[in-house]
Amino acid sequence: MAFNYAQTISETLHLGIPQVQRTIDLLESGCTVPFVARYRKEATGNLNEVQIAAIRDLLQKLQEVDRRRDTILQSISEQGKLTDTLSLQIQKAQSLTELEDIYLPYRPKRRTRASMAAEKGLAPLADELMQQYSCNVEKLAGDYVNAEKGVNTPEEALAGARDIIAERVSEDANARNRIRKLYTRTALLQSQVVKSKEGEAGRFQSWFDWKEPALKAPSHRILAMFRGADQGLLRVKIAPATDEEALSSLERQFVSGNYPSSSQVALAVADGYKRLLAPSIENEFYKQLKEKADLEAIRVFAENLRQLLLASPLGQKRILAIDPGFRTGCKCVCLDEQGNLLHNDTIYPFTSTRGEREAMEMIEAIVREFQTEAIAIGNGTAGRETEELVRKCRFSVTPIIVMVSENGASVYSASEVAREEFPEYDITVRGAVSIGRRLMDPLSELVKIDPKSIGVGQYQHDVDQTLLRDSLNDVVVSCVNSVGVELNTASKELLSYVSGIGPALAANIVNYRYEEGPFRNRRELLKVHRLGEKAFEQCAGFLRVRESDNPLDRSAVHPERYALVEQMARSVGTSVEGLMQNKSLRDRIDIARFVTPECGLPTLQDIMKELDKPGLDPRTQFHLFQFDPSVSKIEDLKEGMILPGIVTNITNFGAFVDVGVHQDGLVHVSQMANHRVSDPNQVVRLHQEVTVKVTEVDLQRRRISLTMRGL
Repeated sequence: MAFNYAQTISETLHLGIPQVQRTIDLLESGCTVPFVARYRKEATGNLNEVQIAAIRDLLQKLQEVDRRRDTILQSISEQGKLTDTLSLQIQKAQSLTELEDIYLPYRPKRRTRASMAAEKGLAPLADELMQQYSCNVEKLAGDYVNAEKGVNTPEEALAGARDIIAERVSEDANARNRIRKLYTRTALLQSQVVKSKEGEAGRFQSWFDWKEPALKAPSHRILAMFRGADQGLLRVKIAPATDEEALSSLERQFVSGNYPSSSQVALAVADGYKRLLAPSIENEFYKQLKEKADLEAIRVFAENLRQLLLASPLGQKRILAIDPGFRTGCKCVCLDEQGNLLHNDTIYPFTSTRGEREAMEMIEAIVREFQTEAIAIGNGTAGRETEELVRKCRFSVTPIIVMVSENGASVYSASEVAREEFPEYDITVRGAVSIGRRLMDPLSELVKIDPKSIGVGQYQHDVDQTLLRDSLNDVVVSCVNSVGVELNTASKELLSYVSGIGPALAANIVNYRYEEGPFRNRRELLKVHRLGEKAFEQCAGFLRVRESDNPLDRSAVHPERYALVEQMARSVGTSVEGLMQNKSLRDRIDIARFVTPECGLPTLQDIMKELDKPGLDPRTQFHLFQFDPSVSKIEDLKEGMILPGIVTNITNFGAFVDVGVHQDGLVHVSQMANHRVSDPNQVVRLHQEVTVKVTEVDLQRRRISLTMRGL
């Protein structure tokens, strides 16, 4: 029995039932989140991408519950134990936890102490003890002594009966809920070092003897402790401070009267709690804490990735990109305005005075010959030293000089994508090309790299990898579609993230370009192999054809609204192009006249914005940044120094800032400019230029503490 998904989602997300139902219908018809958010605002009631994705994710969870419900019903039915009452109870369950609690007594399991006792015929004894009226339990148990079945004494019979009762207690849904609520209210997350591993557990020293309320523990601390436990260096436990309240609660449920049989039940309850129920609930809470920590870590990672992908592009410039190195030299590549490789060479400025002089002469010659407009320098090893070298060069026209993040460049250079792009060049050339292209257009280049490898998260290897992949993929898709993609120049990798396309169609589009030449307009997409009307509907609005004879192909106006725009243009006596070029004509249009059931004010307002600034890039304009030239290594730092920096990573506990010394410093959340905000993402963004003060330099541990307060 499927629940009313729209009603459940509506109540959970505080949205209207009709808009949720229409959103579900669109998603289930094959529409993508970006398409629904951008081009179906009337249907969704103007929901944004985040809300639509939340509906999609919750819908999937509810469907998972229903699939599990069907499996459980089938399993119990096959056992011949499905009653009308039990069936109704299963039908009413609304969560996986509730379903699993109901199913637990019927779940096929390995042989347990209880099942072995039942095989010995002791289940009736357990039933009689549970009635709790017997005064002479020894005599009662004596009736079940059977040497052939392995029950040799009354005490053995009682022990077996207690095992059966203990398992019943641990599988009782009400008992599990009692203990679950107790854990929710009082459970502590406790961590201790494994004594024999103390010498190798130094990086987990903060958690050698740690205790805090489990459900209040922050994501990064949970993941750190769990990592220590996974590596066998820490022992992590989740439990109430004492077991007294749990045992008392269970005894109130199961123990009645003051008979000897009641004492037997009390013993079974205590055993069932300590041996079965408490470990089960602890494991459940372990998973719950892990899921909570994963979600938070993934949220931080996703937000950082979004900011990185939407970083300001320099644009189409002639670039000299340098991948720095000391011993192996600096790889230099020249790129044209489209990012095509024109020339590559290697300089060795850090081997000798002569090497430095020859390197400077080569850089000057390259800039002169290829009319270089910007120099991109990787910010890794030897990055600041290379920047100093370049700034000492003499140019007739000085290009702009920019330090560029190398995160993930080595992953790209060794990837199949890089080998396909540059089969005749080695990984050093490919890495330098990636650095240069990142300066031109970060989004177009970074989509070629697995998002996990970009290095803007925390504990990315510890979190649920499927959840991380799906979340980061959503971010990339959102960013690519919000910026838009030039159909005739986009790489296969960039095209694959466009709404409705994917890797196979992206490859077909690139093949079509190669065989037939540039696309002349959007409609020509329908000639691409296997790209049908549905895919065209989903992708067309996010693709641009700059040289199209239809000016709307250069905008985010969807082809399904071209006729409407033409109607608008005719209403003021002009062409579509004339309407786009003349603001006074656009101001004369009363868009309310063009409202239809399918196209309301939200879409019409979007159309007018596009006519005003067709294909406007939502990314901010590029701004040149320079580190303090007086510091280039950690030894140059002194407490009290005020320096410019770039935010390189944001975590729950603060932000890491590059001040140009090959070691990022930490601005703890308490040292943010607005220290009352607990989420650093509310104060800074990735790649933001900030001013910081050095508060501590630990040369031995290579740690830099920074503050933004009071500046």
